[in-house]
Amino acid sequence: MSEPHEYEPEIDASSAQEPAEATDETATTEATDEIVGAESGETPIAKEPKKPRTDREIERKLRVPPLFTLPPITGEDTGVARVVARPPFVLTAAYYDTDDLRLARWGVTFRRREGGSDAGWHLKLPVAGGHPGDRDEVTLPLDAGEPGNPPSELVELVSALVRGAPLREVATLRTERTPFLLRDHDDRLIAELVDDVVSVLDGERVAGRFREIEVEARDGDTDDLDRVLTVLLAAGAEPGTTSKAAHALGPRATAPPDVPAPVTIPGPRDPASAAVHVHLLSQARRLLLNDVRMRRDLPDAVHQMRVAARRLRSSMRTFRPLVDREWADHLRDELGWLAGELGAIRDTEVLLKRLDAHCDLIDDQAGREAARGVVDRALGAQLVTARASALDALRSERYRTLLDVLVVAVREPAFTDEASRPARAVLPALSWDAWKRLKREGEWLTHDTEAEQWHRTRIIAKRARYAAEALEPVFGADAQTLAQSLEAVTELLGEHQDASVAQDAIRLMASDPTLTGVEGWGLGLLHGVEIDSEQRSRIEFIPVWAAAVKVHRRSRLR
Repeated sequence: MSEPHEYEPEIDASSAQEPAEATDETATTEATDEIVGAESGETPIAKEPKKPRTDREIERKLRVPPLFTLPPITGEDTGVARVVARPPFVLTAAYYDTDDLRLARWGVTFRRREGGSDAGWHLKLPVAGGHPGDRDEVTLPLDAGEPGNPPSELVELVSALVRGAPLREVATLRTERTPFLLRDHDDRLIAELVDDVVSVLDGERVAGRFREIEVEARDGDTDDLDRVLTVLLAAGAEPGTTSKAAHALGPRATAPPDVPAPVTIPGPRDPASAAVHVHLLSQARRLLLNDVRMRRDLPDAVHQMRVAARRLRSSMRTFRPLVDREWADHLRDELGWLAGELGAIRDTEVLLKRLDAHCDLIDDQAGREAARGVVDRALGAQLVTARASALDALRSERYRTLLDVLVVAVREPAFTDEASRPARAVLPALSWDAWKRLKREGEWLTHDTEAEQWHRTRIIAKRARYAAEALEPVFGADAQTLAQSLEAVTELLGEHQDASVAQDAIRLMASDPTLTGVEGWGLGLLHGVEIDSEQRSRIEFIPVWAAAVKVHRRSRLR
């Protein structure tokens, strides 16, 4: 490991012997608290939170050889004016996973770490759509679970990925860490660089050793990171994205997860089974990953999870001639149950957001505020109940069995002989069958048609849309044009359905005998807003439907 004096001009040597200065910057306080604890010889005491704490970690890892020397980092190219060396300290971490490393293969790290200011249980989760080095770190204090007994609060978050397989200690690492604080010309802490020498332990014996550099943004600015990384890479460092544990565990930890992402996208000449398989894998991954997000109560997670269940279920209906009937029907039944269990919470979320927004359309101020109060009170309580019910379903043996069956099923689908034919000879016709069913229903809709018929058409429209979307990876723009036209149809039919449901909900709220006169008045005005919305969606549907018919008439996939 390089010593601070090797590039002394870039380091404030006096600061290396003094506690970090007080500052209003939370990030600076967190970074230097760790050092103060190390200098004083005392183990920092973590404050026990009432529930797991989540922090976004924006970090870049670099692999370096044992004799690597840190280059000068200050200068205009990096924006770093001062590099403050801090005293080294030691971390010891036990990593937990299943025997087949299910968490590691999904890019998840689960550890119990001692040493430093953030000692505790850490669950690191990839950030959807983010850089591979970005993680959401969910933490609990050390006393949340004894060694060998991970806290149930964290285990539950990844239960869809683990699916009942026991978690055990799979690696123990000891890290000798030397931190450096990177400050700009305004003395703002922009990043922390740590130089780690990691020992892989086998009991008391060191089974291996490697060196790693991590650079973590302290203000979320990745430009700062990129400039610093450029200097380090030029000096011979190599980029890395795997965790220390994955590096120690070897190739098994970086193998594809049990529901792998599709590697190649089939073309029209490839077997239809290949195209359906890609679709099944994509939607199963979406369901599993949004299970984790839902348990964390993240925005839109319930919606995305429910959509994945519906798309899987719909695809098994649309592509029925290509898959084994018994295999598909069992999965369809169970996925239908899951979508139903998620329905109450999702529908309540949508309804609460909608009615709150539509209260703003009420001109009468007293009625507006009274209606909002009733809505928030009634649907807020309903949302709590619905979420508890949905989580109970996700904790059930039935759901865990469904996930086990689903994972095996999408890895090795049961296809019929028909599925071996080229995709271009099979799939468009199946998608067109779904469209023809929709067309028969859509042609019956008029301004005066009963709401139930509009709702029935909406369900069939979603099946047709899902069928068209399943063709997009294979047929590209041709299928995308069809799917987009059907998306416009389903969105408008969805708006109609939401307005109809909202009216029913308002009437139910208005039946409460304890309501005041102004609350009843406000609900009446809100009911009028929803009637107008329903009627407007019926009027707007006519040109949208005509456009979809036109697109399908001209489609090359017809």
